[in-house]
Amino acid sequence: MTQRLLGPRAMQRAASIAFIVGFFLLWEAACVVFSISPFVLPRPSAVLMTLIERFPALVPHIVQTLMTTMIGFAAGVFTGIVLGALVGSSKIAYDTAYPLLVGFSSIPKVAVVPIFVLWFGSGTVPAILTSYVICIFPIVVNVATGLATTSPEQQDVLKALGASRREILFNISLPSAMPYLFAALKVAITLAFVGTVLSETVAANRGIGNVMMIATSNFDVPLVFAGLFLLAVMGVVLYGLFSLLERRVCGWASRGADTPLA
Repeated sequence: MTQRLLGPRAMQRAASIAFIVGFFLLWEAACVVFSISPFVLPRPSAVLMTLIERFPALVPHIVQTLMTTMIGFAAGVFTGIVLGALVGSSKIAYDTAYPLLVGFSSIPKVAVVPIFVLWFGSGTVPAILTSYVICIFPIVVNVATGLATTSPEQQDVLKALGASRREILFNISLPSAMPYLFAALKVAITLAFVGTVLSETVAANRGIGNVMMIATSNFDVPLVFAGLFLLAVMGVVLYGLFSLLERRVCGWASRGADTPLA
């Protein structure tokens, strides 16, 4: 009866919310029952109180981390789309650029942060660059894959009509690669936050990463978990925005309610 009133989609959302709330309640109960020290694992209620009490002081750091992440992410998306289009549409570019991209992506980004600090000093620029380089690879791979899987029949039809390679790219290949691009965007935005916070913990005097670093040195564990919570919320919100945009732009490629990640 309840499912008939709410519908399967609403029931699915209600079950998800109930699971999330249950997770935090179980966390709270475990901390109380097993007398876990707040220096090891603070209770969610303590994290929430810390977040409420210190939120005004955290706002500038939230803005800093979000701004840095979005700048690096936007630059990474632009570069990734351009490189992905080149790699996916040219055999020479694939043979040249792809090994370099794989090799650079294999380097732990924590190793490049000191180089950025050496070149540009500590502050916002190294964080933007770390966020930028960490999200390029998934964009390139997915765009190149989307272009490589373009229907050859559609390309043959346009070739028979006299279309150039550029017209085929913009009218067939790029639109068919949009689902791959949005899948990459949802992965890249989470990686961009990782890059920003990684740099902020090493060489910055503002940002959530810097707050967590100082809180760790002061053994303020609830504040550390509050920082993690803020990062998780920002990541989930941006992931949801890209999922919503994906349904608007390329709903033709999804299966509606049957798509778990839509």
